[in-house]
Amino acid sequence: MKWDAWGDPEAAKPLSDSIRGLLAQALGVSADQNNILTLDEVKVRPSTLTDAHRAGLAAIVGDDYVSTEDGDRLPRAGGKSTLDLLRRRSRDAQDAPDGVVIPGTENEITALLDYAAREGIAVVPFGGGTSVVGGIDPVRGQFEAVISVDLRRFDTLLSLDEVSGEAILGAGVTGPRAEALLGEHGFSLGHFPQSFQYATIGGFAATRSSGQDSAGYGRFDDMIRGMRVITPAGVLDVGKAPASAAGPDLVELFSGSEGTFGIITQVRLRVHQVPEVTRYEAWSFPDFATGAAALRAVEQTGSGPTVMRLSDEVETGINLATTDKIGDNQITGGCLAITLFEGTAEHALSRHEETRAVLLAHGATSLGEEPARLWEHGRFGAPYLRDSLLTAGALCETLETATTWSNIGTLKAAVTEALTSSLAESGTPALVMCHISHVYPTGASLYFTVVAGQRGDTAQQWWAAKQKASDAMVTVGATITHHHAVGRDHKPWMNAEIGELGTAILRAVKDTVDPTGILNPGKLIP
Repeated sequence: MKWDAWGDPEAAKPLSDSIRGLLAQALGVSADQNNILTLDEVKVRPSTLTDAHRAGLAAIVGDDYVSTEDGDRLPRAGGKSTLDLLRRRSRDAQDAPDGVVIPGTENEITALLDYAAREGIAVVPFGGGTSVVGGIDPVRGQFEAVISVDLRRFDTLLSLDEVSGEAILGAGVTGPRAEALLGEHGFSLGHFPQSFQYATIGGFAATRSSGQDSAGYGRFDDMIRGMRVITPAGVLDVGKAPASAAGPDLVELFSGSEGTFGIITQVRLRVHQVPEVTRYEAWSFPDFATGAAALRAVEQTGSGPTVMRLSDEVETGINLATTDKIGDNQITGGCLAITLFEGTAEHALSRHEETRAVLLAHGATSLGEEPARLWEHGRFGAPYLRDSLLTAGALCETLETATTWSNIGTLKAAVTEALTSSLAESGTPALVMCHISHVYPTGASLYFTVVAGQRGDTAQQWWAAKQKASDAMVTVGATITHHHAVGRDHKPWMNAEIGELGTAILRAVKDTVDPTGILNPGKLIP
């Protein structure tokens, strides 16, 4: 990915005239800021790795797989949140890992961790670099240096059990490569988060990712059947059967551990045969509450769409859900919902018809296939729009949470009020959009997109709004994160999330598997 933006530079989305008009009318944002730095203008903090350390690392993985060059360090200086990108646009010295190491075997990772523990070097595991919560920031903590350990060489399909429907994939396999490797054998993983094109299997596991097809295939942690993890204290191979009563599930312990407990090298996953057909239908509801009640009824009935999502009135009005049509008022009024159904022709049809009956009974109006197909076509493109908005002088960021169905309305109102009031205090109105994209029998996630005008110190402006929104989530009993993980950004609310005793348990695990504390300092654990 581009070092100071999301994804492929060739896929960047320039702002359309309709979007520029919306920014000017609603937010008073009208001109490009042109605050983009060239690589020649970037200042990177000098590496603190000594020549002896570089030689020691090279002795483990080979000289070609160790670098202290600024051009290699800078792309691993952080993730892709708005705060990350604002730092990339700063003329201040950029923080970055002191070195990049790319091991190729588990033995090399073991040796790297042993060396880092002896020499006092922090280690940040690196997959696709898509974190939006500070999860891969090069925090040194008490250590004099920090290295980024890139898992890109762990990029193969290690095995496929077609009878059981299980595959073992290397941690460095990206989403598209996973689908290609499995697709050669007629199988699919079916995990499609917005980061799909760049994020990796190891990153999905380490952050408890949830993809856009979660209604049909579940979250990524639902797919995990086992994994291998290299820790400073030894190697763990966890998960042996489809289910077990042999004590607490250690797979769950390392799912969501964010590289603080060990480096995941391979993951055994549930896979399914490539669907024969995909059916599409979009819907309109008169308001968000009616739409949410309809989604709840579908999920609790168990009719089984592969994708089911609902945009609120603001997101629908701007057409953010169908990203190629943003700003074009093709859908007027109400709330847009998207449903997709995959499987055999017969199974997809039966689930579609059953879901259709439930939605119609709960106030839905069919909009046909086109809006659903448009959503699928553009579903990975929104982060590119965020980059263009930042350049144009708008503040744009996302945040997400989850709660029970009975608490959805309260949570949505509380977070919206927190964001709009905080940004108003900074001197700008705000557009706050929301959608439901992951559903469960007892509740759902809410995903917010915020657009406002940049005012003063933009990073501080957003952080103040983020804090107020996070406090609102805690106050109304929602989770601080549904699928973005904890990283640095959500860590201040972890005690509220799991309690002081829960935090103490995580610290005890950390002390056991990483006694010197070298793994991803400053993340997850308060």
